[in-house]
Amino acid sequence: MERLVYCDYSATTFVKQEVLREMLPYFSTNFGNASAVYSIARKSREAIDISRKKVALALNCNSDEVYFTASGSEADNMILLGIARANKNKGRHIITSKIEHLAVLNTCKELEREGFEVTYLNVDKNGIVNLDELRNSIRDDTILISIMMANNEVGVIEPIKEIGDIARQNNIIFHTDAVQAVGHIIIDVNDMNIDALSISAHKFYGPKGIGSAYIKRNIDFDPVILGGHQEHCKRAGTENVPGIVGIGKAIEIANLNLEDHNYNISCLRDCLLKEIKNNIDGVIINADIENKLPGSISLSIDGVDSRNLLLMLDMNGICVSSGSACNSNSIAPSHVLTAMGLSLKQALSTIRITLGDKNTMEDIKYIAYVLKNVVINYRKK
Repeated sequence: MERLVYCDYSATTFVKQEVLREMLPYFSTNFGNASAVYSIARKSREAIDISRKKVALALNCNSDEVYFTASGSEADNMILLGIARANKNKGRHIITSKIEHLAVLNTCKELEREGFEVTYLNVDKNGIVNLDELRNSIRDDTILISIMMANNEVGVIEPIKEIGDIARQNNIIFHTDAVQAVGHIIIDVNDMNIDALSISAHKFYGPKGIGSAYIKRNIDFDPVILGGHQEHCKRAGTENVPGIVGIGKAIEIANLNLEDHNYNISCLRDCLLKEIKNNIDGVIINADIENKLPGSISLSIDGVDSRNLLLMLDMNGICVSSGSACNSNSIAPSHVLTAMGLSLKQALSTIRITLGDKNTMEDIKYIAYVLKNVVINYRKK
């Protein structure tokens, strides 16, 4: 393997040097437990408070509405389980979509085991939720709507503001999984009528093992992790101070550079798509490219098996995936792609390429060249 070209930024990103530099003192020098009263503990508490304000600024919410978690998945669990359980006397009906991340779908399954009813909305061929179906699914006992902001497999961006308006008009709590959206979309929870939101630092050049949940002040929710008084007595456990510092710095950088970042990544994506279209027959681009995250490409390639194709690309130093990293060991077709109407054959021939900050035009040329030759050789077998 002569070179490494990483193109799986939806799975995870590297940690930016500016983020790492701010984190390092809290591993060794300022290592105090933020719940203690002495000076190095107070430094940890101050660092947490600063990061909480940075996340709040990025989302346009109040800092006391921000809760730190260990991941985006935990944030989803914290919000869905906590809100549903606290509001079950008001109703037991929840609405979500068929293309949500498994952190949402499996949490909804758990709530069904607890006696809640869940409606799973269909999506069209581009992965977009039908707003009329959403309106028609609302019942008197509907307490929560959870629709992701941007899909992790195909990159489609949902009409979040419109969904928020529908939820607000019907006095229903609205949650969105924004794990893939931060760093690509300007998020204003007030303007979008979002009541709860999940994020994860390692999707926008922060560290793994740290996420955040925004939950509006007037929303009742039960804690999911019990123990001490941390996170406003809603999420027990000694705070991951270096991680919290990291997510604060990462989201600060992401929002400052959002427009330039999106433009640069979009240019690379468009060049790659042009090369692929011109040189490989039988390629379907999944979801409308005009309504997607800038670096997200989902391709169904006729006559190939995506699992074998990924291995062949890896042998040439190219890192891409077939879908969600959280479901990469499954041999079943993607639930996202089948919900969008792809056949079993098409779903199993799909690869996901997601571009990021370290990709260059040379990378794009290399990917196009290797992919063309790998597909040609595969089809000859």
